[in-house]
Amino acid sequence: MTDAGHCILARYKKTQDHVDLDRAIKHFERASDLCSVDHPYRPATLSNLATAKFVSCQVNGTYLDLDIPISLFQDALDMRPTGHPDRPLTQLHLALALLSRCAKRGFQADADVAKELLNEVCDVSLADSHLSRAALLAIETSALVRSTDANTLRAEVPIASMLPWSPNELADRAELCLHIDDPHAMDEAISLHYDALGYYSTANDWRGQLLCNLSIMLVTRFERRGNSQDLNEAIALQREALALRPIGHTARSGSSNNLAIQLSTRFQHRGNDQDLDQAIVLNREALALHPVGHADRSIPLNNLAIQLFARLEHRGNDQDLDEGIMLHREALALRPVGHTDRSSSLNNLATQLSTRFQHRGNDQDLDEAIALQREALALTPVGHAYRSKLLNNLATQLSTRFQHRDNDQDLDEGIMLHREALALRPVGHTDRSSSLNNLANQLFARLEHRGNDQDLDEGIMLHREALALRPVGHTDRSSSLNNLANQLSTRFQHRGNDQDLDEGIMLHKEALALRPVGHTHRYISLNNLATQLSTRFQHRGNDQDLQESLENLRCALTLLTQHDPRQIIVRHWVRHADQHSHGTELEAYATTMQLLDAFMSATASVSSRHHIMKEFPSTLAVNAASCALRRGDVCRAVELLEQGRTLIWTQMARFRMPLDSLQDRGAHAEALMKKFRDLSSVLDQPPSNHLEGTSRVNVEAGATKYRCLVEEWNTVLKDIRKIEDFDRFLLAPLFSGLQDAARDGPIILLIASKSSCNAIIVPHKGHPVSVELAIDVERLMRLVNALQLTVAKDSSPQNSQRETKLAEKQAKLVEALRQLWVEVVHPVVKNLAGVTKPGSRIWWCPTSFFNFLPLHAAGEYRPKGTNLSQLYISSYTPSLTALIKARKHRDRALPVLLPPSPTVCFTKLTSSQSTKSAALRILRDNHWIHFSCHGTQNFVEPFKSAFLMRDEPLQLLDISHTDLSRHEFAFLSACQTAVGDFESPDEAIHLAAGLQFSGVKSVIGTFWNVNDSTVQHLVEAFYKEFCGDGKMNSKRAARALHKAVQSLKDLPLDQRIVFMHIGV
Repeated sequence: MTDAGHCILARYKKTQDHVDLDRAIKHFERASDLCSVDHPYRPATLSNLATAKFVSCQVNGTYLDLDIPISLFQDALDMRPTGHPDRPLTQLHLALALLSRCAKRGFQADADVAKELLNEVCDVSLADSHLSRAALLAIETSALVRSTDANTLRAEVPIASMLPWSPNELADRAELCLHIDDPHAMDEAISLHYDALGYYSTANDWRGQLLCNLSIMLVTRFERRGNSQDLNEAIALQREALALRPIGHTARSGSSNNLAIQLSTRFQHRGNDQDLDQAIVLNREALALHPVGHADRSIPLNNLAIQLFARLEHRGNDQDLDEGIMLHREALALRPVGHTDRSSSLNNLATQLSTRFQHRGNDQDLDEAIALQREALALTPVGHAYRSKLLNNLATQLSTRFQHRDNDQDLDEGIMLHREALALRPVGHTDRSSSLNNLANQLFARLEHRGNDQDLDEGIMLHREALALRPVGHTDRSSSLNNLANQLSTRFQHRGNDQDLDEGIMLHKEALALRPVGHTHRYISLNNLATQLSTRFQHRGNDQDLQESLENLRCALTLLTQHDPRQIIVRHWVRHADQHSHGTELEAYATTMQLLDAFMSATASVSSRHHIMKEFPSTLAVNAASCALRRGDVCRAVELLEQGRTLIWTQMARFRMPLDSLQDRGAHAEALMKKFRDLSSVLDQPPSNHLEGTSRVNVEAGATKYRCLVEEWNTVLKDIRKIEDFDRFLLAPLFSGLQDAARDGPIILLIASKSSCNAIIVPHKGHPVSVELAIDVERLMRLVNALQLTVAKDSSPQNSQRETKLAEKQAKLVEALRQLWVEVVHPVVKNLAGVTKPGSRIWWCPTSFFNFLPLHAAGEYRPKGTNLSQLYISSYTPSLTALIKARKHRDRALPVLLPPSPTVCFTKLTSSQSTKSAALRILRDNHWIHFSCHGTQNFVEPFKSAFLMRDEPLQLLDISHTDLSRHEFAFLSACQTAVGDFESPDEAIHLAAGLQFSGVKSVIGTFWNVNDSTVQHLVEAFYKEFCGDGKMNSKRAARALHKAVQSLKDLPLDQRIVFMHIGV
């Protein structure tokens, strides 16, 4: 009977079939009945029956029946006096049963008796068995003794052993170990889990829970001791658990979440991209298993957002940032006031908004982040475990706002909060080094703001302490090395101690060694080391320091991704290379312009692109061209000018680029062409105007969608460039292609940089000619200011001294035009003799402040003197590419013959009809346009420059989104239609240029205000020359304007020269 009972109980271990358990009890009861009280095996039969009964109580939850197995164990113990070989084992079994009853029914006396029994067991050999150690562990680690359950005891057999603890009981043990830092307890709990796994096959539901529990324990031990084998084993176990929980299993989402967290932990320690990507996939699956309405949906929302943030920091993809913010917003909405995890969601959302501010500079993000962080801090009062973390985060965000707005209150509050956080992290606290580092950085910011050297010394002291807490192997050691090195460098600048500079460089080199290729912050170390080496070169003149500095700057740029604030590094590279005439200077400029182009392409709004552009040096292109000229490379100077100017227009034109020639390159090429057109069409649409009150989630979703489309468009573009003869499609043009702009006459590029002012004459054939001008930037600025003030002076008929004022005005204007002739135009004219003949056409392509000068009107303005208008017919072009594009469009059309008068058909829009929508319709439907209205240039938001209509302005932004590629000519008889933006003059953001970039081949605009009488006389004279012979040809506009102006000698000079021609 006894043997049969043991066999059936052993089978129950494997199958968990309750029928087997009941049958085992019956066998043990029969054996007990057959064994008399004085039989030598009577204690064993009682112990066997007690074990089976105890298991039954746990399985069936009949804890009130625990009295029966306890009584049986007690009877067996009484029959085994001190010295009996089986007494310790019986004491152990009875102790475990008493502990179980204590946990379920609260009898403290049971716990006391159990402890006495176990103390006796510890004195014998069995004390070192895993079950006795487990029982002692339960008493040592838990003030609330919990129950063991169905599988706690095995039937007594000759080799004394017992069934493992149940998964629920082991989970209780594990939970206790997670909340106390007891290495012995942790090891015991892990050992018990491994023992238990041996009793549960893959077919048993309990195995999955055991695997999860053991995995979590191993990760915890890894975090406390750093043994990577624990982490690897944890991930392997969690994978097995996930495999046991297929889609549809109630616990699958938990396993997905746990495995994602562990993979993320391994990524943080080893940087393996595969771990991070897999973690995100698992988090997405977990979120899908928690649909809208699920009580725990906020958890996977939060976890996925955190993983996306980690990938953002690793790869710099703003799409991850935007999605993460949206997920955090949804999670926060599911955690209203009163929710236990609300402070966590507030903190997470604030952190990501602060990061997005650092990427894009939107003040609203930063202010919202600080407000959210304050709310999170209010939910964690003094004594809260996470208060120091939230103090630190709020202080960091206040520091960021101080750097952005220079508000002393933010700076001082940030330092105060960092000091409070440090006080909550005394010596021995795991996060003390972080607080030391952050407080030191804030003190450094105050040093730079107020110049108190005490802050510098305290900061260095704090950084040294932080570094000591981050020994070799610590994940944040490179950060501490970098920060200490920076402050030592600053102290060198303050006090000139060479030891500080040398130590700083040594620390930067160590930091760089800890940030190998692939490390997220390698570019920072490269940049900082380069800066310090440059400083030492300036101090000691060691050429090796300079060479190493510039090489590090170049390497830093190659590591950076599209949306990092790289312009700072570029400026360092450009400045150092320029200062020391280093051979990488041209490469630095070209890289900077590529960066600017990529940086701007990430946003849909042209006004946003304009604001982004202001973060880069406004003279970037002209300085690059000037650098090329200094090196004698005139062709490269032209290429750099073209690459770095009119970027906003260039980016818009990319989405309108025809690709008909791909149709003959096969099915793949045709598919690429279609995809390119489809994506370009979507990207070319004006961005949505979000109404006031639109949720930020919707706004952010739109921005994210646009960036995704841009990435997809760039991918298609790369594929197109793989096709033969398309390898330079939409790349910066080469000089050989740009030279075609001079097909009908030479182009004169005017360059104004800090080093010199130059002209480059680009002929249709042959080499370009560089001409050094007699003016410098300062005199050029004074000339522009003088001319602007002169033309702005009022000499209207209402003024009683009109004649005198008009004469003074004309005299000053002539003086300015003479200076323009002598210092700018005449040196060019002298070099035109061998390029083109008198009376032919020339095109001016001005840069910088040259954009605001009427170059066509320069001259001596004296009897028998020479004026430019006597020699050549001047036109303007904002870029060589724009002129080439206009010519290509025009060449497809034939000259138009006017019908015999008076049957000419035209559409006229009167004042009463001149609404914005009507004007746009007329503009789209008619290819020959004449505007006779008021115009205005908006210098703050140049894309809001407009023609004034009856209801609302027809803005440049509206025109830029209109396809005018079939339009021939536009006469802008309005004020200020060719006046650019002084902050970004090389972008040519004005109405006349906007019409040309939108497709109009030939445009006439105005430099400044024009009066009605001028318009009347000049327009009449112009059209007489333009189409008096019955032919309309946009190519004749420049010559017609030239002749019209020459015929109107009686007009005031400022009104005669106000009109200018752009285009073919």
